[in-house]
Amino acid sequence: MLVLGLQGSPRKKGNTAYLLNLFMDEAEKLGAKTKIIEAAKLNIKPCMEYIVCEKKGTCPIDDEMEHEVLPLLRNADVIIPATPMFFYSCTAQLKALIDRTQVLWARRYKLKLTDPLRKWRKGFLIAVGATKGKNLFEGMNFTAKYFFDAVGASFDGSLTYRKIENAGDMEKHSTVRNDVKEAAEGLLKPLLSRKRILFVSSDDSCSSQMAKAFCQIAGSNKFEAESAGFNISENIDNNTLKVMEEIGIDMKYRYPKKVDSIIKDFRPNVIIQLCNTGRAVDYGDCVKIKWDTVSGKGVSIDEIRNIRDEIDKRIKDLIIEL
Repeated sequence: MLVLGLQGSPRKKGNTAYLLNLFMDEAEKLGAKTKIIEAAKLNIKPCMEYIVCEKKGTCPIDDEMEHEVLPLLRNADVIIPATPMFFYSCTAQLKALIDRTQVLWARRYKLKLTDPLRKWRKGFLIAVGATKGKNLFEGMNFTAKYFFDAVGASFDGSLTYRKIENAGDMEKHSTVRNDVKEAAEGLLKPLLSRKRILFVSSDDSCSSQMAKAFCQIAGSNKFEAESAGFNISENIDNNTLKVMEEIGIDMKYRYPKKVDSIIKDFRPNVIIQLCNTGRAVDYGDCVKIKWDTVSGKGVSIDEIRNIRDEIDKRIKDLIIEL
């Protein structure tokens, strides 16, 4: 499970950084994998309103938002923006990142495509402000609400602190450690208790990716799904993307992964090998299942549709069985 932090403050060791790092430490203690993106360090250009995203579902701006941030947002189970208050909203660096998620909003609401994790992904806000006004976080709450909707996450709570102005104020706060511990446990424990299923194919570009997506849609409240391959392709097969979009499932910004790179962190309870991979995954005493499915590599789009429908049925049966 990936907890993704979006650090909005340009200060390396400020109060916002302390609070986000404290949350991530608790997440790792619970067993989650974490990653923090520092918005101020990335080359993220502001949205230019080209409107290409609303017509084609892609952004023509070629920068780290397109190649790094959007794939991470799609891979994350929990997304946590963290920011100091600047004029009742977030920093300009974090706002640029948020604005560029318009492409994900467009894929959902203009192209009518649904991210497989949309129903289950969680969003959580961390914010600090120097003043004590009761409306201090009102603007940021609205921004977070619509940001989470754009990236496909529910708004599952926040940690916000007033009168945090000087260096070290957050670290000196009397309840912050207990606040963070309780928030992290409440947010993450239900997700960490899920059974983990790894789908493996030769190159992780077709059948394993579809199996992962169908499993996430149908059972991500009880199962955490991943996919991987031994000799991976650079991208998911284009016809695979097309046939999934035909039934409204959005798999853009997903990429093949190597078995060796995820097996230790993911620690599967069940491994399902699809088609003939030529190798078996050697991992402990987990349940191992072999599905006699056809590889999608080099076959026609009609054959990939048949693979899609077969895997959809197998996943529904698997969830009932497990």
